[in-house]
Amino acid sequence: MGTTRRTFLRGTMGAGAAVVFGFSDNAVNHLQAAIHRASDRSPDDLAQDEDFWFHVQRAYAVDRSLINLNNGGVSPSPRSVQDAMRRYLEYTNHAPARTLWTDLDPGVETVRRDLARHFGCDKEEMAITRNASEALEIAIFGIDLEPGDEVLSTNQDYPRMLNSWKQREQREGIVLRTVSFPTPPDDPAELARIFEKNITPKTKVLMLCHITNLTGQIFPVGTICRAARKRGIATIVDGAHAFAHFRFKHRDLDCDYYGTSLHKWLSAPIGTGFLYVRRDRIKGHWPLMAAPDPHSDDIRKFEEIGTHPAANRLAIADALRFYEGLGPARKESRLRYLKNRWARRLEGQKGVRILTSFDPAQSCGLANISIEGVDHTKLAQHLWKQHRIIVVAIIHDEFQGIRVTPNVYTSISELDVFCNAMERVIRDGLPA
Repeated sequence: MGTTRRTFLRGTMGAGAAVVFGFSDNAVNHLQAAIHRASDRSPDDLAQDEDFWFHVQRAYAVDRSLINLNNGGVSPSPRSVQDAMRRYLEYTNHAPARTLWTDLDPGVETVRRDLARHFGCDKEEMAITRNASEALEIAIFGIDLEPGDEVLSTNQDYPRMLNSWKQREQREGIVLRTVSFPTPPDDPAELARIFEKNITPKTKVLMLCHITNLTGQIFPVGTICRAARKRGIATIVDGAHAFAHFRFKHRDLDCDYYGTSLHKWLSAPIGTGFLYVRRDRIKGHWPLMAAPDPHSDDIRKFEEIGTHPAANRLAIADALRFYEGLGPARKESRLRYLKNRWARRLEGQKGVRILTSFDPAQSCGLANISIEGVDHTKLAQHLWKQHRIIVVAIIHDEFQGIRVTPNVYTSISELDVFCNAMERVIRDGLPA
């Protein structure tokens, strides 16, 4: 269903906000009108309409003297989110002992409710964290395990999470086992089979990425988690790159724990994330930082980090409003269209391998390209120094390439500049 101009405006203004946008440039008015006009068009059709996405691009205040294709690391926020955070921060500073703790902090419950609605869980299963790493370390370090118990993961999971398990190996004598998988696999079922055949009687936890940060491989999380549940195995899912990237609900995953960052694909303020914990696991799960009652069944025990800013957390609501106003299906289709545009243009050229599947069930906006015989760290440096294009080199034991992550504010002309630069490297190699 299309979002009306009035609904979008009310959403982006935020609860109790007097002014969020500076309306002098009319950017938001134009975006509202464009969304209203597009209400009866399919997301796939709209994904290719550059006039529509021009208005979306104007909702972001980004530096157009460079081309940012590393939004998967951390993404800029729309103007509305920046303005909301600035407003909350300025209000905090009036008299923090009251404005922070008495006036603003209670508003986090509205954010908790809205995040839970988007994720598809009860609000009492939703903890607000500073990033995916914090969320997932709460999950990793808080689950009781005995010496010899096994944790099964992949060798493409995020290094910080693997290192967290390795620390438990060293301190407690648990065993971390990692499996390899094709990049990309022929079909998602192959990934589920790899996990299933590596489960042993000692396996107590499965940890997997919803979508990998290296190549953008989407896993069949629901299939894997349901198979683990039948065996009494706990499941922890790293969703750092998934939330607000492509559409899903918790019922599609059926995992016990889920951690994500909100400053990536949701474009929320930097330093925001969430942890989902299945309700019946909260009581028995230890908080990372001590709570008054570590065995409480209150999800808020996982938020015991001491004094913290309210502005970042409250402005999550404005990021959610922007996401709702734009439309999750429209965003997903646009991100997939951008990925396919540059990747299809470069695939098949001499020495090029796209390490990401084009199957919509296996990828969305994040992809990885490898060029035979090229040092990809130097390639990333070359793209920045010569073309002011930001990408990240991915160096793994089994492959290497550069990760490319555009966002909804990315223009087609910027992708064309990237492709032109890449084609020169493919043809002539890196300059000496």
